[in-house]
Amino acid sequence: MTWHTGRLIDHVHLRARNFLNTRYFYQQVLATLGIAIEQQGEGWFQVDELFVDAADARTVPTHIHLAFQARNREMVDAFYKAALAAGGTDNGKPGKRHYHPGYYGAFVLDPDGNNIEAVYHGPVHRSADSVRLDPA
Repeated sequence: MTWHTGRLIDHVHLRARNFLNTRYFYQQVLATLGIAIEQQGEGWFQVDELFVDAADARTVPTHIHLAFQARNREMVDAFYKAALAAGGTDNGKPGKRHYHPGYYGAFVLDPDGNNIEAVYHGPVHRSADSVRLDPA
């Protein structure tokens, strides 16, 4: 199996209080970015570096800021609308941000309170679509 990953983050692991609501939320928002959930099982799913599973009675949900890359402003806008429709809460409408020139983002809280963002950094050239890890 070939894995595609970035260079700094190996994976981000979220624990969901209500796994079905959380999976639905991520299916909807990731679809706006052209990404489908392709790896999943009973109580878990994984998309690239993001791994989500169900929290049990002894494990609290995770609270982090997680930003997804968008290829244009329209994807950011679609992400925001889909997130709200899928049970997310507004945490910053789509718009330009002061972080650097060209930064356009939107923020929502997912069903477990994680701050989820879609960001477009302006026109860029990617050196590769992803990093490939092929077993030796």
